[in-house]
Amino acid sequence: MRNKILAGIGAIALLTLPITAHVFMPGQASADSSESYRQLNLFGDVFERVRADYVREVTDQELIESAINGMLTSLDPHSSFLNKKNYTDMKVQTRGQFGGLGIQVTMENGYVKVISPIDDTPAFRAGVKAGDMVTHIDKESVLGLTLSQAVEKMRGKVNTAIALTIRRVGEEKPLEISITRAIIKVQSVKSRVEGNAAYIRITSFSEQTEKGLKKALKELTAKLGDKMTGVVLDLRSNPGGLLDQAVLVSDAFLDQGEIVSTRGRDNKNVQRFSARDGDLSGGKPVVVLVNGGSASASEIVAGALQDHKRAIVMGTKSFGKGSVQTIMPLSAGTAMRLTTSLYYTPSGRSIQKLGITPDILVPQAKVELLEARPSRSEASLRNAIRNGNGKKDAKKNDPAAKDPAAKPNPADGAAAKTKEAEKPQDYQLTRAVDLLQGIALYQNAAAE
Repeated sequence: MRNKILAGIGAIALLTLPITAHVFMPGQASADSSESYRQLNLFGDVFERVRADYVREVTDQELIESAINGMLTSLDPHSSFLNKKNYTDMKVQTRGQFGGLGIQVTMENGYVKVISPIDDTPAFRAGVKAGDMVTHIDKESVLGLTLSQAVEKMRGKVNTAIALTIRRVGEEKPLEISITRAIIKVQSVKSRVEGNAAYIRITSFSEQTEKGLKKALKELTAKLGDKMTGVVLDLRSNPGGLLDQAVLVSDAFLDQGEIVSTRGRDNKNVQRFSARDGDLSGGKPVVVLVNGGSASASEIVAGALQDHKRAIVMGTKSFGKGSVQTIMPLSAGTAMRLTTSLYYTPSGRSIQKLGITPDILVPQAKVELLEARPSRSEASLRNAIRNGNGKKDAKKNDPAAKDPAAKPNPADGAAAKTKEAEKPQDYQLTRAVDLLQGIALYQNAAAE
């Protein structure tokens, strides 16, 4: 049986895990079996009591599925039972199209926690943010619901509305956000020229991610030519996805070395994934942007490039999901998602509950220009000595020299503010592009 590995929250990876059998020591089997049968008899007693005496009639399927899901969800936040519909939805999601709101979620303290909204989806456009806690769905509390039940409530017919009550850090009162459900089509890779840098954003790790990355690198390299200062790899608010795609994205910037390893209950059973020769960026400097919404597969990439000193990681600490889930198909088109191992970066560190700490901590910020003031310089001073370069005085061309009290045209400032309002500045991205420009200047100076 092929078991599928997850390196993201709610996503499937196309790798296999060997199936191992537990070996009982002599004399142990009968004792263990006896205890197991006793516990199963207890389960049978409860099952029959519920069937006979519960206030309303419940189907056997409901009881069994709920019992299985309760067993799995009690283990950790990411293990769960997938009924036929949820299993089908999950397989569709990894192909880049699915229905819903466009958020990746987990469970925390009984509430639904948003790991990340997906770019250009209803949730993203409605203003849902990473770290938001969903307390009510259509005015009904989520307390007591499993993650699967909460997700099922958030799903629905396309073009129907849903109301989420959200608690957000920094906000005193709950936020009421209305979102219209839609078919979510995820474009895994987006790219553009930013300054003289190749900007590549990966929103999730789906089946098309490596192909999209290669295409973007090829097009941007051709467009920028020798002016290209480096690559900004934006993994902010990327909740993860396919493990094999995370490995391939890391491999695109590495020539050799380990990318990630996974270790299960038996420490001898270790899987290692290594880079192949060939850096698709031609050795250009790389800056990786991460934040609290960067999880799992995103952390694999950031950790691998950071440990190999191949990239500078910038932003804020990542989510800290360092566990690997295996999708195990069951009967009747169902499956279970079970946490089977932890993954480790090339240096051997597990980032489970810790996250990736950036090399340069840069919180997202809004930058505002101070009110423009009259410019004064040496050239504006009376009787300033002429320069010795044989060039014309800057004084003649300096507006401040002609009128030290001169003020900027208010209309110019208004135009600048209007232009700035049209395109909000991404402070973290600006810092990343500036860093690449600085590295390029230093390398050029060293080569001269």
